[in-house]
Amino acid sequence: MAETVTIAPDDDGIRVDRWFRRHYPAVTHGLLEKLLRKGEVRLDGKRAKAADRVGAGQAVRLPPQVIHATQPDKPKKPAPQKPMGSLADRILYMDKHVIVLDKPSGLATQGGSGLSKHVDGMLDSLMFERGTRPKLVHRLDRDTSGVLLVARTALAASGLAEALKHRDASKVYWALVRGVPDRKNGIIKAALAKEGGHGPHGRDERMAVSEDEDAKFALTEFAVMGTAGNDYAWVAARPVTGRTHQIRVHLASLGTPIVGDFKYGGTDVKGKGAIADRLHLHARSIDIGRPDGTRLQVTAPLPPHMAQSWELLGFDPDDRRDPFPPKKKAKRR
Repeated sequence: MAETVTIAPDDDGIRVDRWFRRHYPAVTHGLLEKLLRKGEVRLDGKRAKAADRVGAGQAVRLPPQVIHATQPDKPKKPAPQKPMGSLADRILYMDKHVIVLDKPSGLATQGGSGLSKHVDGMLDSLMFERGTRPKLVHRLDRDTSGVLLVARTALAASGLAEALKHRDASKVYWALVRGVPDRKNGIIKAALAKEGGHGPHGRDERMAVSEDEDAKFALTEFAVMGTAGNDYAWVAARPVTGRTHQIRVHLASLGTPIVGDFKYGGTDVKGKGAIADRLHLHARSIDIGRPDGTRLQVTAPLPPHMAQSWELLGFDPDDRRDPFPPKKKAKRR
């Protein structure tokens, strides 16, 4: 006897054949094509094709051949050993809606020219019991480490993206800069535009402070958390907008480029002594609104090369101070 099932929100927009692979893996491609041709599989009462897209809430008619399909028994294989350095090793927090990763420095978030390994290409390893591929919510530069959000459902992805769009999120970065800003805290307002002529395929893409009409408004809050003489400063930065390389360009515009950021600081950002010549920029924490009205708050530990610099300079890597406390509202008279 045929049955009818309803397309779930997590399956919205996927192809018919992929929906069957996801929920009825015992149904072979040949059997599915035969049932579709004969009109025995129907979508909202209408004939469907393998390439059609399903929508949340639609009704799928399933004939007995689908309901009772079984897969041949296969010998069980031993569970594969989790490779060192896998994304599963980098999970800071996980629930049924979201995964928060501690992205290592040097691993790109998405693919590009010459890149064979990146977070987006490794997300299949984080499906776990859900069987659905997670989705990136935002990006980090390749050499920036720290908190990276990954949604486990389509609804979570859209909800978190809306929170970022409407600035219902606070992302705090830690950076080690050469020199010391001339004030303890402040706001950097400087529009940014892309500079051309920096390598093929955008691999050496550079941004610059610009007053051109096509420049995009950019705003970053910053606070000096500690100093080591006049040579180095530990700076917390909170980008209010999300432009490419925003924090790197804005801190360099103060005359205090990030250590290891040779793109925006030239040779001045070379580390001294045991301080590594690697980018010292880390997505330390995120506080973001969830679709259900609660908040997600996660903190990532410093990567090894920055932890070593913090120790050498006498900074506290476990500092829990809030560099951007809520502003007090003026009392009405």
